Amino acid sequence: MRYFWKMRWVFLLALSGLMLLAFSYRTKQVSYPAIRNSSFHKGEVLNYRVNFGIFTVGKATTRIDPKIHSINSRPTYKVDAIGETSGMVSWITKVNDVWGAYIDTSALVTHVSYRKIREGRYKKDELITFDHEQNTAEVKVKDQESGIYKDTKEYKTPENVRDLVGGFLFLRVIEFEKYKQGDTLSISGFFEDTSYNLKILYDGREVIKTSFGKVPCYRLIPIMPDNKLFDGENSITCWISDDKNKIPVKIQAKMFIGSTGIELTSFSGLRNPFKILY
Repeated sequence: MRYFWKMRWVFLLALSGLMLLAFSYRTKQVSYPAIRNSSFHKGEVLNYRVNFGIFTVGKATTRIDPKIHSINSRPTYKVDAIGETSGMVSWITKVNDVWGAYIDTSALVTHVSYRKIREGRYKKDELITFDHEQNTAEVKVKDQESGIYKDTKEYKTPENVRDLVGGFLFLRVIEFEKYKQGDTLSISGFFEDTSYNLKILYDGREVIKTSFGKVPCYRLIPIMPDNKLFDGENSITCWISDDKNKIPVKIQAKMFIGSTGIELTSFSGLRNPFKILY
């Protein structure tokens, strides 16, 4: 039983790893700076397999809605990241989480984010509204009995802040070819009730083997602070496709209880051809 309880956390940590790389890149402009995007568009779907060692313990999907939505009188992408357990892990404890956000189509900042967490008996529904003029985030949590969002709290945020989902998209417009191996990216983001500042090491290029064939990638390493989950400050590695799409292809994490990871299994609606060397 303790083994499967650990598997539940392995799945959640692996899914979070996909988002961990994706906090927003800090900019100095205040009001909706236009960001060039040739990497993704509406209708894109990415599917992933979540592994612990040689075992598949879950799956994850990121989906950009085919429609453009209007939030704060701004056109936005509606983006959802969905994660769920599979196989024997689901027999013990079932996880079905949705992380979503409305992302400005021009500035790629987050206007609204939401989470629907279903992990065994644990449930949480969270709604965050970002005010980019005042640099604040209003956080509401739903009361599970009444179904009403309450317990509203407001927090200060960095300029042009993004949640994890918005950061996931922004990661894909960074021009990694302008960086040298060993360079670091200073990043910031907001999650739950806290603004974060992290660094990501650009570790050069690498061709990796996948189920599609050999894929050229950029290799990124988040510099992790001391913690009780991941083994060392360079414990997470992410491979982003070295093409115009810049898709997260693979994530590998070294934990104290073993190795876990996420691998791309299928995709649709890409803006550009996916580069495979075969």
